[in-house]
Amino acid sequence: MTTSATGTAAEVELAIGGMTCASCAARIEKKLNRMDGVTATVNYATEKAKVSYSGDLSVGDLIATVEATGYTAQEPTPPEVSNEPAAEADELRPLRERLVTAVVLAVPVVAMAMIPALQFEYWQWLSLTLAAPVVTYAAWPFHKAAFTNARHGAATMDTLISVGTSAAFLWSLWALFFGTAGTPGMTHPFELTIQRTDGAGNIYLEAAAGVTAFILAGRYFEARAKRKAGAALRALLELGAKDVTVLRADGREQTVPVAELRVGDRFRVRPGEKIATDGTVVEGSSAVDASMLTGESVPVEVGTGDPVTGATINVGGRLVVGATRVGADTQLARMARLVEDAQNGKAAAQRLADRISAVFVPVVIALALATLGFWLGNGVGLTAAFTAAVAVLVIACPCALGLATPTALMVGTGRGAQLGILIKGPEVLESTRRVDTVVLDKTGTVTTGRMTLLAVHTADGTDEAEVLRLAGALEHSSEHPIARAVADGALEKLGALPTPEDFANVPGLGVQGIVEGHAVLVGRERLLADWAMELPEGLARARAAAEEAGRTAIAVAWDGEARAVLEVADAVKETSAEAIRRLRALGLTPILLTGDNEAVARSVAREVGIAAEDVVAEVLPQDKVEVVKRLQAEGRSVAMVGDGVNDAAALAQADLGLAMGTGTDAAIEAGDLTLVRGDLRAAADAIRLARRTLGTIRSNLFWAFAYNVAALPLAAAGLLTPMIAGAAMAFSSVFVVGNSLRLRTFRAAG
Repeated sequence: MTTSATGTAAEVELAIGGMTCASCAARIEKKLNRMDGVTATVNYATEKAKVSYSGDLSVGDLIATVEATGYTAQEPTPPEVSNEPAAEADELRPLRERLVTAVVLAVPVVAMAMIPALQFEYWQWLSLTLAAPVVTYAAWPFHKAAFTNARHGAATMDTLISVGTSAAFLWSLWALFFGTAGTPGMTHPFELTIQRTDGAGNIYLEAAAGVTAFILAGRYFEARAKRKAGAALRALLELGAKDVTVLRADGREQTVPVAELRVGDRFRVRPGEKIATDGTVVEGSSAVDASMLTGESVPVEVGTGDPVTGATINVGGRLVVGATRVGADTQLARMARLVEDAQNGKAAAQRLADRISAVFVPVVIALALATLGFWLGNGVGLTAAFTAAVAVLVIACPCALGLATPTALMVGTGRGAQLGILIKGPEVLESTRRVDTVVLDKTGTVTTGRMTLLAVHTADGTDEAEVLRLAGALEHSSEHPIARAVADGALEKLGALPTPEDFANVPGLGVQGIVEGHAVLVGRERLLADWAMELPEGLARARAAAEEAGRTAIAVAWDGEARAVLEVADAVKETSAEAIRRLRALGLTPILLTGDNEAVARSVAREVGIAAEDVVAEVLPQDKVEVVKRLQAEGRSVAMVGDGVNDAAALAQADLGLAMGTGTDAAIEAGDLTLVRGDLRAAADAIRLARRTLGTIRSNLFWAFAYNVAALPLAAAGLLTPMIAGAAMAFSSVFVVGNSLRLRTFRAAG
């Protein structure tokens, strides 16, 4: 549990159990908000309630209200990275076992009922034997939920599934033991005739078993997607260092788990290691890659007295750091809380089927009772009256409805995976229809996310190949990301580089050494000034222009003379400008959001076609969340595209989060859609595919209900035979599956 208090108000976060659909979350939220002084949001995906309440209430009062609604509530336990996968497997196993049981046993039951050739002498008794475990064991979650709902005066799709399958099964039992359906040799001929019957020879076992199997399949795939809701937090926890080398007072070095680190401890960080926690450098100097937290593409030079952040990477020299924040106080932990708050605050998408069922279920039950009363009042006999009432419940229990969402989602996500687009779950799709603004992280999303050599400016009489050979050779011996960019650019153009005879790193300024007999300097202009060298006018102009465009300018000199200026920057992806055009064509306004400086951001925006007023630069991770919230407060529906840890909270806060698959696990898990290729053009394709999938689900739901509504009058009139019911069920299911399969024709834009 997390609590906080402001004056007389307090906040608490509760773990909710027993929810089976989004309407459950809505019901709990409504009950909590009816309490005086309470404001609550309940998230079905994360199974948590975030509640603000006045001081005269207690957490126990809130838990009691949730339990009185028919669900469980408790203080959530902190996430344990190591135990979570096992817990996830345990949660899904019972549902998977029920699904397998239902499918294996229901298939022969449906086949025997629909194919007269399979109806041997005692086929109906074999159907009963196979269907009984399906309707009792496999369908138990529906019966349990229906009972819980009934105790609290509510009705959901669980109610209709339970009542419909139970009615079909119990009527079949009556027909087999007390009617004529149990007679050896009894068959259900394939006749689509409409006629009134007393029902004594009718069995509905295939409807009871088939509906259970189909709906369980939908629930299983939904549950599997929903279990991923907490994975963003686990990914964030995984980012931090696991062990740290602490320097003790007696000079010893001791490796301990990060959890044992205390404020004031001094610890060592070797090149390439993650910094264990937030702190201050007390010894040494280096470059720190903080791009995953800040979005800054250029590594930050740090020295004695400079602050450093946990989970960032030391890419240069050895550092000794004094811990200033540990555990839940670190920036990484605060970012994890930002992600969780954003997920909890995001309104749970109300599934269309659940919304319709709030009206449909009570109407069907009332119609079944009215049908029973009408026929009893008209003297047709108890058997015929019950037959008509049961037929109403059976035909209203739609297996096509159970297929509507999962089939479209499975085909849509399958097609998306082929195109490098991963859709997390059905609740994602509703957001794609409404989004009108797309916020784009710069580093790693619009740009490549790595430093690249973009241009070489040489002094008069200096050969570019010679500059690259000498500078590249020296930089090849350095581990600094900017040095690697120069070396990689030189290798790409020349193919091979000489080995320096001498090399030295000049902290914070660059490198120097001897290459092919030349004394070479590569680094900042200050490094050349220390050796009494100045850039000639042409190179000085090139350096100024590069810096104005937000690029890093590197001076190169040898044998006492400045020879060249190299431009290094995070290069814009070749496909980004085309992607921006496609997003605009979908009616979206692109906004560039970055932790980089204003000059870099505006330069990138010009290159890809984003207006200057739509650039937001120099923002911290928590500021990114605020930018998204501000846009939402303006009435916009916001999509966010990002790839770094610093984007995770904003991805979770946005109405639609699109994570680049080339980015960090935290960003991928916080997003709703994942773009596997790391190509921004896939964002436009993802939104198009998600909108198409949502449209398919909507049409599936419409026709699934339409078949049932059209058949209800026939059932109420007592004219619905088992064959008609079975054929309607089969036809509606085939239609829904066929409609979903049309998604396989979706093509990415050329």
